[in-house]
Amino acid sequence: MPDATTSPTGTPPWRASRSTIRILLADDHALVRRGVRLILDQEPDLEVVAEAGDGAEAVELARTRDVDLAVLDIAMPRMTGLQAARELAVLKPGLRILMLTMHDNEQYFFQALKAGASGYVLKSVADRDLVAACRAAMRDEPFLYPGAVTALIRNYLDRGRRGEEAPDQVLTPREEEVLKLVAEGHSSKEIAELLFISVKTVQRHRANLLQKLGLRDRLELTRYAIRVGLIEP
Repeated sequence: MPDATTSPTGTPPWRASRSTIRILLADDHALVRRGVRLILDQEPDLEVVAEAGDGAEAVELARTRDVDLAVLDIAMPRMTGLQAARELAVLKPGLRILMLTMHDNEQYFFQALKAGASGYVLKSVADRDLVAACRAAMRDEPFLYPGAVTALIRNYLDRGRRGEEAPDQVLTPREEEVLKLVAEGHSSKEIAELLFISVKTVQRHRANLLQKLGLRDRLELTRYAIRVGLIEP
């Protein structure tokens, strides 16, 4: 007897109306990409058709390639997976997005949902969960790694009771971009050129970041960026 994820013929429901699910995979570590690709390509209904080494490259590939699903690492250079997800959600509203991460982190989860992702998969259990997450995304169903939901809801409610701001509301997307570039060692002039804004605007964003986060200097901003996963140590 077929289960809820298959048709009476035993075929996943999306297969009746479409061919193999075409996947864009983005991770800045080639070895990780290779391992994830092996997991996905061994499934008859999944195929990695494009690979990117960072979020900016993923967005550019999505413009030209016919893909159904983007699997994005959260922490990547130039543009994080979360930043790429926001752009992809605007660029291709029908594209499904999964976040792949080593971070079991409440803040990332809420940011991923806000960015338009339908699933959040830990790299440590990707061999167990990733295929199911891909299929859930194509059914328009959310996917979380087992055991995460209770903890996330409890922590979120606790914050509400204490009147704390939700973690995904701390920084604006632009402030997050500036923070990442500051932490990567770029000067205000370089950041201005990369983001097509004025040096004065960059300096204003830096001042806002320091004030919002209660930090004093670039070093503390860099430590914060590492702690929240915008850059890797």
